[in-house]
Order: sequence, then C-alpha cells, then structure tokens
Amino acid sequence: MSSTLKKIVIIGGGAGGLELATRLGNTLGRKRRAQITLVDRNHSHLWKPLLHEVATGSLDEGVDAISYLAHAHNHHFHFQMGSLSDIDRGEKKVQLDAIRDSAGELLVPARHLSYDILVMALGSVSNDFGTEGVKEHCIFLDNPVEAQRFHHRMLNLFLRHSTRSNDDERVNIAIVGGGATGVELSAELHNAVQELHSYGFEGVDNQALNVTLVEAGERILPALPVRISSSAHQELTKMGVRVLTGTLVTRAAADGLTTKEGEFIPAELMVWAAGIKAPDFMKDIAGLETNRANQLVVQPTLQTTRDPMIFAIGDCASCPQDSGRLVPPRAQAAHQMATRAYGNILALLNEKPLTAYVYKDHGSLVSLSRFSTVGSLMGNLMRGSMMIEGRIARAVYISLYRMHQIALHGLLKTGLMMLVGRINRVIRPHLKLH
Repeated sequence: MSSTLKKIVIIGGGAGGLELATRLGNTLGRKRRAQITLVDRNHSHLWKPLLHEVATGSLDEGVDAISYLAHAHNHHFHFQMGSLSDIDRGEKKVQLDAIRDSAGELLVPARHLSYDILVMALGSVSNDFGTEGVKEHCIFLDNPVEAQRFHHRMLNLFLRHSTRSNDDERVNIAIVGGGATGVELSAELHNAVQELHSYGFEGVDNQALNVTLVEAGERILPALPVRISSSAHQELTKMGVRVLTGTLVTRAAADGLTTKEGEFIPAELMVWAAGIKAPDFMKDIAGLETNRANQLVVQPTLQTTRDPMIFAIGDCASCPQDSGRLVPPRAQAAHQMATRAYGNILALLNEKPLTAYVYKDHGSLVSLSRFSTVGSLMGNLMRGSMMIEGRIARAVYISLYRMHQIALHGLLKTGLMMLVGRINRVIRPHLKLH
C-alpha cells in the first residue's frame, strides 16, 4: 500500500454503509492507514427493517438509534452530515448540498469532499410508479422521520376515535404493498390497538380498527415460497386484516384509494410500500451506468462498470448473479456486500486481485408482531429450505438484528445492549405513547 493517506468516502449510513465504515475505521482508520468519512443526511442510524415498529410505537427510536457522530468517534472514522448532489469523477470530489433548518436558515453551505475511493451506499426510496395522488396523500416508510410522522397521525386518529359516541365508526388504515413492510406493519397495528386499549384509550380495540392490505400481485410476500405466503395470509386474516391480492391502486386521495376495478377503499391514514428504487438524482449520475430503478450497475467485485474507484453496495446497487437475476434488496444482502466491499477495498489498496461477490440466501423471515413469525431458512444453513414459524422463527428473526448490532458494536457491547433492552421492557411502556 502507498504511504500516502488514502481518502475513502462512503455515502449513506444504512446497514451496509455504516457496517463498512465501522470495519474500515477499526482497521485502516485506527492505524492511520486511511481517512474514512461517512456521509449521511440524518443525525442517527436505525436499522431499516425496524421502521414499521417505530411507526406503530412498538420501538422507541430515541432508545435504539445510533448517533453517527458518537459511533464515528468510537470507531476511528469521520462523519459529515449532508446530502449528495453530484460526483466529479475527474477531480475525484463529491458535492454536498447546503444544510438549512426548518425555517430555511442556512446552517452549513454547500461543500465538497475529495476521495480516492468512493462507496455509494444510499439505499432506496419508495417507488410510487407515477400513481396519481400518492406523493401527496400517502406516507412512505423510508426513514425514521416518515415513521414518526405515521406514529403521530396514528395516535391522533385513535385519540379522536376514543371520544366518539358512535360505536359503528372505525379507524380505516390502508397499506399498499404486500411485501415484508406492508405485512409486518399490518400485524403491528393490531398489536398497537391492544396496547392502547390497555393504557386507557376507550373504545380502541381490534373491532375499531379496519386495516386493508392491498397487493397488485397474485399473493402477498411474492419473494417468499407459496407456503410461507399462504401462512402469513391466514394469520393476517385471523387478526382481522382485509387482504386484497390482484388489486392495482390507480389513485390516492385524502380520504382513500381507488383501484383499477373502480372500488373505493376509505382510509384516514395510508402507507405506500409497493416497491423501491434508488433516489431519482442517481439516474446517470456522473456518467455512471444506471438501470431503470436508478441503481448503479456494478461488476461482481461491486465496482461500478465505468469507474473502478467507485463501489456501490446495498439497495442502490444493481448486482448481477450467475443465474442472471439481480441481488435482491434485503438487509442480509447489504450486510454481505459490506463485507465483500471491505475485503475488496483492502485488496485494491494493496494492489491485490479483487474477489467477486456471491449472494448467499439464508432465507427470509416476516414478523407478525407478537402474534407469530413465519419464514424459511435456506442456503448454507441446510440443504434446500425449511419453513419455520412461532417462537423459533421469532428468535431467528431477532438474531438478524443482533448480527447487525454485533457488526457495529462487537459482542460485549451488544450483550450489554440486550440487557438494557430487557430492563427497559420492565420499566418502560410497551408502546411509545407520545
């Protein structure tokens, strides 16, 4: 490796980006062999698969979120708050937008950062497919801010309902998209109303809640085996969720959704979770190759096709497999990509051959709140696949988050965090009520 201090800039502090920054900081940063800088538009990190729990109040983001500044200090890398606006590949610089407060007051002017190696780990945003009214009337669970927005509106709806004299009126919530986010949110809502009822919200119970889950495909959880999809469908129906499959939403309005068949689904609160894409500004950014979903097309080494000094990992990367399919946008893929990118960056700095990334599918699990957990384990864990549910599935589901925590904090600190979590379950309300 050259004696010159290399600058490695990582854009995006999601699951993959933060894990990569942590590993590089613990090795190259700690030994002063490289300067690692992580850029994110938020102050803190929260594991994206937990956003549906923040939305319902089952998880308090203030307790579980990780401060980027504090984490950077503890793991020998730098953090800069900001949003990427452009990349100058010739000068090897990234441009960051100015930061303003809610009143428009300038806090930090636009600036640029130099890099030797750039890693794009921006994640994804919801794709509304141009459907009329969605941006104006639906909530996208892309980030903690949107999850908190949903939470406040949900609490207000139930508070208003608790004072109504008409017992026939119900709280109507519609969720578009039968993937993991939509399914898990549907279940968490029914858990939330039970908790709210126990805390004194009169008249708020499962009978007062009307959740409609709308999926355009033939079944919910289309990425999972049919038997798992069917099991989740049955569990949701038992809870009282109305599950509509083969139903395309063509319009969203302030008071509900309209389907292609002309049915109107009344809703006071709507969530759009029907698909994802990379942010729109990523389309052909800096002349790099992107696909229809604005993802950066990468080689098997995770280097972008038109610039070997720019890597892309996670949901913003379009990474082909030998089968011809693309690596799916899952947390386990982001975790694996971060590990491979770490090894390849070290190899690049040491002028050694880079290794191709091979996606290993360890199965998928979907949590139906405290009611059930269903999923499949596969890949290296066993031959073929095995459907699991109940307590075993719940334990495995939680372990996925623990693996993320271990990657960030190590075994000892993660163990202490688990202990604090158990204590909090005793001394704190089961549901965030503010």
